Amino acid sequence: MTHIVNPAALHRRRFVQGLAAGGVLAGLSPLMRPAQAAGYAAARPPVPVLSGTEFSLEVAELPVNFTGSPRMATAINGSIPAPTLRWREGDEVTIRVTNRLREATSIHWHGIILPFQMDGVPGISFAGISPGETFTYRFKVEQSGTYWYHSHSGMQEQTGMYGAIVIDPRDGGGARAPRDHVVLLSDWTDDDPMRVFHKLKAQGDYYNINEPTAMDFFRDVSASGLAAALDKRRMWNQMRMSPTDLGDLSARALTYLMNGTTPAGNWTGLFKPGERVRLRFINGAANTFYDVRIPGLKLTVVQTDGVDVEPVTVDEFRFGPGETCDVIVQPRDEAYTVFAQSMERTGYARGTLAVRAGVQAPVPKPDPVVWLTMADMMGAMDHGGMAGMDHGRMPGMGHGQMQGMNHGQMHGMNHEQMQGMDHSAMGHGAPAANPLARPSTTARHARTEYGPSVDMRVDMARTNLDDPGIGLRDNGRRVLTLADLHTVGGPLDPRGAEREIELHLTGNMERYTWSFDGLAFGSSTPVSLNYGERVRIILHNDTMMTHPMHLHGVWSELETPDGRFQARRHTIPIQPAQRVSFLVTADAMGRWAWHCHLLLHMDAGMFREVVIA
Repeated sequence: MTHIVNPAALHRRRFVQGLAAGGVLAGLSPLMRPAQAAGYAAARPPVPVLSGTEFSLEVAELPVNFTGSPRMATAINGSIPAPTLRWREGDEVTIRVTNRLREATSIHWHGIILPFQMDGVPGISFAGISPGETFTYRFKVEQSGTYWYHSHSGMQEQTGMYGAIVIDPRDGGGARAPRDHVVLLSDWTDDDPMRVFHKLKAQGDYYNINEPTAMDFFRDVSASGLAAALDKRRMWNQMRMSPTDLGDLSARALTYLMNGTTPAGNWTGLFKPGERVRLRFINGAANTFYDVRIPGLKLTVVQTDGVDVEPVTVDEFRFGPGETCDVIVQPRDEAYTVFAQSMERTGYARGTLAVRAGVQAPVPKPDPVVWLTMADMMGAMDHGGMAGMDHGRMPGMGHGQMQGMNHGQMHGMNHEQMQGMDHSAMGHGAPAANPLARPSTTARHARTEYGPSVDMRVDMARTNLDDPGIGLRDNGRRVLTLADLHTVGGPLDPRGAEREIELHLTGNMERYTWSFDGLAFGSSTPVSLNYGERVRIILHNDTMMTHPMHLHGVWSELETPDGRFQARRHTIPIQPAQRVSFLVTADAMGRWAWHCHLLLHMDAGMFREVVIA
């Protein structure tokens, strides 16, 4: 029997899976044939591990081939990912970074508490590293756990400049296991990242390959009837939004990598049956949320963002760019697939835990695409009180009218002047004895949100932390949520909030603009914190996308909706139409960055400077 292969389908499969041996070409000509490149890459060594207190890192271009098309990447010491750095808590480390590129570069030590001059953000904490120059980072390591490092210059993070950091505790404590593997997830595009950005500026859903189809419509008719199916389409069309807009990019642009290896390349971590294995998951992707599971194994989460948590056993977890999650597993069979599917379900990174090289386990299919709900778009009243609302009437309403508030009366409010207000006088329900005992719940939109760079505002955001997120709800697996995380030892600072700052995550998908309070970086003023003060920060998501928010320099201590300590983080994912609060102790003098860790969102303007003085 003759099988006819669809060339387009084959190209897409290669793009999703990558070459079986795709990766670093170790200095060979970028013009070499893909077959040659693949054969050479097959023999490449694992990611180097550097340990001690003195490190020399060199940033340079490097030929790579992940998909069959040779490209140039940005690498550290000729490796993608960059070498894993192994430090010890309490040591002083010295890292000399030499720039061999034709453009400036930098390295940011993500989640590491250090002097702001060593933080590595050009224009904020230092000038950057010019071509041919060497910059010396030097600081004392004050923490332990799993972290990572990456460029904070241009699109270099997207083109390969990222690596893992493992810090051993001074006292040797924490969750230990005889076997320990770093699993660094990332994403790669053959296209120029700035070209990708410009395509999104021209058409915000350019890479969305899950747009509703005629077949979806007929399925809705079969399930709900013609009138309901038409109402559903009319609602989304009139709002000019897509129910499948979960991520800006997809497998149309990206190849998903695990430790620098394509799914077809199948990174493999070895174990002996029955032994405990610690997997240090790091999301070093520029633009991808990953949902991670290992079919046949339970995952006992013991650490997130480098901080020990009370162990919690799950089947799956979602994490975004910037986050880390350490799990303990105890495999008994010969092989297990480590499966990390992208949130929008167009592809996956994949590897194997095995007793020996070459053994594989079945690879699951990506889960079905799930549409965003009205709660994802608009929040909810009492987390579900929207069920009785007439959604069919909503599309004709202006976005500013959707929740019934008169936003016109709010235009004269100066959001930045509200940061130190006594919210108990505003009817937010806080106890009279301590008006800031629990976070406020009433949205306060800045007047700067009422402009062309913001396409929607949410007045009744949900505040619950027990939602795993779109595509993971009721999937039959036990999925980790923020509500499951409890940092061992409690908060670093027992004080309550002295004041409250509220900022809104805003955007316009048609224009592909992203911002805080409708102001992109360059149009905004710094957030000012007084040295030593304890501040509650509320992030209110007025968009339909999840944003992993990373505040440099200080810990973000996530709290429950009623003001109780939950977990210590350096990166907090804020789901669509969600309102999340955390406490910060402003104990690090200097200038710091605060941004969404989706690289294109940061580049488009969701970035703010924080000054502690």
